[in-house]
Amino acid sequence: MSIVCDVSAAVHAKAGLSRYAGSLARALAPLLGPQLALFQNGLGKCGPLAGLDGHQVYGTRLRYRPWRAAVLAAQSVGLKIRNLAPGAQVFHATEHLLPPVAAPTVMTVHDLVFERLPQYHKTANYLYLKTAMPLFCRRADHIIAVSQATCDDLVERYRLPADKISVVPEAAAPHFAPASAEAIAAVREKFSLQGRYILAVGTLEPRKNIAALAAACGPLFERGLATSLVVVGARGWLFEDAMREITALPWSGRVLMPGYVTEEDLVALYGGALLTAQPSHYEGFGLPVLEAMACGSPVCASSTSSLPEVGGDVLRYFDPNDRESMTAVMAQVAGDDSLRDEMRQGGLLRAATFSWEATARATIAVYQQLAPAIELITP
Repeated sequence: MSIVCDVSAAVHAKAGLSRYAGSLARALAPLLGPQLALFQNGLGKCGPLAGLDGHQVYGTRLRYRPWRAAVLAAQSVGLKIRNLAPGAQVFHATEHLLPPVAAPTVMTVHDLVFERLPQYHKTANYLYLKTAMPLFCRRADHIIAVSQATCDDLVERYRLPADKISVVPEAAAPHFAPASAEAIAAVREKFSLQGRYILAVGTLEPRKNIAALAAACGPLFERGLATSLVVVGARGWLFEDAMREITALPWSGRVLMPGYVTEEDLVALYGGALLTAQPSHYEGFGLPVLEAMACGSPVCASSTSSLPEVGGDVLRYFDPNDRESMTAVMAQVAGDDSLRDEMRQGGLLRAATFSWEATARATIAVYQQLAPAIELITP
């Protein structure tokens, strides 16, 4: 008998979902030992997940798109496939895809952004999620929401009973910590960064609101409060309009987009930033905010969705739909050395209240609601 955790997102490196699935599985492993098994689609074509080679792996050889279609078809008719995760006591779907396994199921819901901001999704993806997510949420025996904001959305949008949902927050990986002066100097040289830069982290897609951030940074550049904006992350869907808006700005040359960077470089980039900005219209959790705080970076963020849950009273907040508000808040932080020091210290303390071990223990408590025989192998 085993607890089967879907690590497909981690194996296939799917942005924020990858960090969640991989970090959770690695935190569960020492607490569950051989009780933990893994699941992935694309089996035999990639994987297994690094660091978890000793655990049983189940899965399907189907790639993501055909697997996604097959899952929806099976769930629509109530079909259960017993050999997907044989002997599972609990199956944990860590992304918005609930395989039709013959076992009690837990599904993590990260956000319902497609419901709140449908204009920011591709049509095909929106139609899939609009059909699938209410069904998956009904089929799951229990749901983990990564924030109270996501929990509230589930109750409001899908009329789910509150006792079917447990709020279990994410955490920053342990290596997100203040970088050394040498590491910061090296990453500055690597990416040709001069002066005081503002950092933004996330896949470039409409809800991340990066074009508005780039526009809001202009007055800071003109006043000498900041030198450049560095946007770290891959290009996602519907990014073309944002790129056109950024390119049209008089200070577009100060907006640097190195794309994907290694985790080691990201830690140093957080450490060297004047401040980190998170201008998203909506976040299910907002992991970059927590990572930035853990690295000692002052953070300015949207006052929407889950971000105030993560940042508490440490962050400085702005209205993501008001560029003047965005500029004013960033200018206040950029222009006040003592405020930034206060935010750095407060951020380190707040980030320390989140950990993947605590997340794993809370997740296991959810499993135990469905399978009381599950036991921790460490106290």
